[in-house]
Amino acid sequence: MRAQKYHDTDMADLERQVQDSQEQLFRLRFQMGMGQLEGLKKYRALRKDRARMLTVLNARRAAGEVAAPAKPADKKRKK
Repeated sequence: MRAQKYHDTDMADLERQVQDSQEQLFRLRFQMGMGQLEGLKKYRALRKDRARMLTVLNARRAAGEVAAPAKPADKKRKK
């Protein structure tokens, strides 16, 4: 996936994708350690995609763009 696709997404979605890719990388690293992962192609591609996402995200933050605020969870307070 090229960086242009990440330029077209909004900040909140981009941050969610970065988080998802981080979790996938963790699982793939774990599989590699256990010897279950045959090829490194998927791991390398995911790592490069994550780097592209972070590059776009950091460029937007440097430009002063702010992510849309997340919806607050409806929490009940203890009394």
